Amino acid sequence: MQIGPRVALVGMVVSAGLAVMKIVVGQMADSTSVFTDGLESASDVLAAGTILLALTLAAKPPDSDHPYGHGRIETLAGLLLGFILFCAGLGISFHSISGVGDVRRPPALFAIWPLLISIGAKIFLMRYKYATARRILSAALMADAANDAIDAVSATAALAAVGLTLYSPVRFLHADHYGAFVIGLIIVFTGVRVVRETGMQLMDTMPDPALMKRIREVARSVVGVDGVEKCFARKTGLQYHVDLHLEVDPQMTVRVSHDIAQAVRERIRAELPWVADVLVHVEPAPQMERVS
Repeated sequence: MQIGPRVALVGMVVSAGLAVMKIVVGQMADSTSVFTDGLESASDVLAAGTILLALTLAAKPPDSDHPYGHGRIETLAGLLLGFILFCAGLGISFHSISGVGDVRRPPALFAIWPLLISIGAKIFLMRYKYATARRILSAALMADAANDAIDAVSATAALAAVGLTLYSPVRFLHADHYGAFVIGLIIVFTGVRVVRETGMQLMDTMPDPALMKRIREVARSVVGVDGVEKCFARKTGLQYHVDLHLEVDPQMTVRVSHDIAQAVRERIRAELPWVADVLVHVEPAPQMERVS
């Protein structure tokens, strides 16, 4: 199994365990915050499953109907994950605030333990997924890592809410429900951010300037290249497709300029593994035209 799907599978197993633990303990301890955080972890299982399926499908090689590969499936999964987070957050917030008037007693002390375990587990998963997502340039896995970071924050908010209720049940009897409401809002804003970031990729937003600079540097390192007139790139899943306009001596034959273009394409793909392919156009160098 490739690294991306393997990481998504680990996240799904861990989230499933945390969801069961927090839902059961939340009901036993009469804690809305813990129970709500358990529901949020349950949605993580669905999210991780979506990411796992997307990464598996995105790894399929190009075919006649999809010459640029199937990488956009991975981006679409990140977009879907954002919508899932947004809807889950709205539901959690509504459920939590609507139940404030039903509070009769504070939660039990043992309600804090699944939250402490969840915080530690989610911080570990966040670091693990972020590192992997940066290495394989996965938007969906990056979104899932952001989701884990928010999970750690939401569990911390739930812990604070439960702690306040236990500290002073008379003064903070409703803090447990309000903590769950805050968790829902955090999830909503996370969903909006994930939708925005993946949407930008679907709109073929140019990558970081440092990546574009690196493409130009590698292209100019090939003998016979006088310059790079234009350079565009768009992300299709885990990799970028590049359009490059090279400037060469206008007196060259078509064969020689073609060989240079092919050398540029091969060198970029060899030195920059995050580039899937390069479409090279050859242009006459303006300096050489003036000399002639």
